[in-house]
Amino acid sequence: MCKSASVKKGSLLFQTGKKPQWMYFVVSGEVTLERMSQQGDPVVLQRTRYGFVSEASLQSPKYHCDARVVANSDIIQIPLTCLADALNKDPAFAGRWIRMLNQEVKRLRLQCERLNMKSVKDRVLHLINTEGKDGQYHVNTGLKSLAGELGVTHEALYRTLASLEREELITRESSLLALT
Repeated sequence: MCKSASVKKGSLLFQTGKKPQWMYFVVSGEVTLERMSQQGDPVVLQRTRYGFVSEASLQSPKYHCDARVVANSDIIQIPLTCLADALNKDPAFAGRWIRMLNQEVKRLRLQCERLNMKSVKDRVLHLINTEGKDGQYHVNTGLKSLAGELGVTHEALYRTLASLEREELITRESSLLALT
C-alpha cells in the first residue's frame, strides 16, 4: 500500500489547502514544512531529515502548510486511510505512534526555546547541545539552510561561527559543528 519514491530538490510533496491523501516518511534527504509570512517570505515550520511529515494532517480536511523537498530525498508515501485504520485497530501500534509524536513535540519545544534566545551564539550552542550527538551537530543541507532554521540571516550565522571558532568554543569541519 505504501510507495517509495526518489524526489528531486525543489519538488512539493503537498500544498496548503489541498485534501490530505498521504503521510510521508523521509528516509534520506530533507523536507521542510513551510508557510508564507505576511511579507510573502517562506517561514520554515519544521525541517525533517529522517522521520514523518504531515502528521498534523491525519485527521484534517486540508494540509495546513506546504511540504518542500530541499535536498534530493528518498521518501515513503503512506495512504492516510490505511494509517488511520491501523491506529484504530492496533493498540500497540497506536502506542508507538503516540511515543513518536511525543518525541516530536519535545523537539519542537526545544526549537521554540532556541528561537526565543536573543543571540545567534546562544542559538548555535543550544542547537549543538540539544540536537547534536556527543557535542557534534551535522549540518547536512548547508549553512544558509541552518540560518533559516535558527531564524537568523546567513551573514549573522557566518560571523557567529567564525567568532565561536576564534573563541575556541567550536571547531568546524565541512558539515560538522563540534564543541571543543
